[in-house]
Amino acid sequence: MKIAQVSPLYESCPPRLYGGTERIVFYLTEELVRLGHDVTLFASGDSRTSAALDAPCERALRLDEACKDPLVYHLAMLHRVRRRADEFDLIHFHTEYLHLPLFADCWQKTLTTQHGRLDLPDLTVIMRECAMMPQASISQGQQATLPWANWYGTVPHGLPQDLHCPGSGGGGYLAFLGRISPEKGADRAIAIARKAGVPLQIAAKVDAADRDYFGRAVEPLLNDPLIEFIGEIGETEKRAFLGDALALLFPIDWPEPFGLVLIEAMANGTPVIAFDRGSVPEIIEDGLTGFIVDDVDSAAQAIRFVSELDRAAIRRRFEERFTAERMARDYLALYQRLLHGATAAIEPKLITFADAGDLSQAAG
Repeated sequence: MKIAQVSPLYESCPPRLYGGTERIVFYLTEELVRLGHDVTLFASGDSRTSAALDAPCERALRLDEACKDPLVYHLAMLHRVRRRADEFDLIHFHTEYLHLPLFADCWQKTLTTQHGRLDLPDLTVIMRECAMMPQASISQGQQATLPWANWYGTVPHGLPQDLHCPGSGGGGYLAFLGRISPEKGADRAIAIARKAGVPLQIAAKVDAADRDYFGRAVEPLLNDPLIEFIGEIGETEKRAFLGDALALLFPIDWPEPFGLVLIEAMANGTPVIAFDRGSVPEIIEDGLTGFIVDDVDSAAQAIRFVSELDRAAIRRRFEERFTAERMARDYLALYQRLLHGATAAIEPKLITFADAGDLSQAAG
């Protein structure tokens, strides 16, 4: 099959440091090539891939100080995809909603994976306008705010099976990994560690949009000797960081669409203590791969029991549920359904502007 994978341009494929969507696009692309498919990856020019690379910009935009308007580069990329559309059997987009109106007239050969939150008030407008576009979610919970969209299925993320290996947890610390932002809850992770009296290491990036939050809510807490702020780390550093941790803290306060760090921890055999939000109940098996909790107090209490969890069993559940090969085969099944004219898993409902307004208010 000739497949186009269309990635965001904010990070390279794979990212040098932080980056969830581009990392998944990379793993999916590599696995599709390994399975014998002819794949073209539309991504930044500093990407590394076994597929053919079509790059509208030389480097990832987040780390390119010369880039002032990322939208320009994304539109240039979508123009390239449009010009080459006839070359592909299936075009798989990972660019949120930006491409939807440009490919609405050839929707039968497209699939869009929604990687982000879908409870944004204005999103219903473009999703309603392009309601024919086939969509894939990364968790069932992600679909909740747009149940009427043209969902063809849910494909959870996956990682290469040999990317990580089980660690011992011998570092004696709790881990927080990802992004500093109010919804991710680094300040709550610090509160959990303090309450439990256990060291916490924070490996996370701080985007420009979150610097005020970092300075106000997180930075003043870093003078505690229990807390160590490492900063942003890359893929090669995650194995030791997660494998040596007693547990990963995931104290989110938003409808998390997936949470890639959850399966990264599982791949290292590391238990997860996560708040019961968004996709968490679909990924973490309470009492087996971690503990699902409601607040800081219950999270701190759960730390006492993480040593009772079998790290080898956690790794096995990763291998059974969250490998890149499983992800690629799930997507190939969706591609085949699309190309053979199958209807969506849920019959899409035509949404009026009044409906969209009501849904926007509910999301807000």
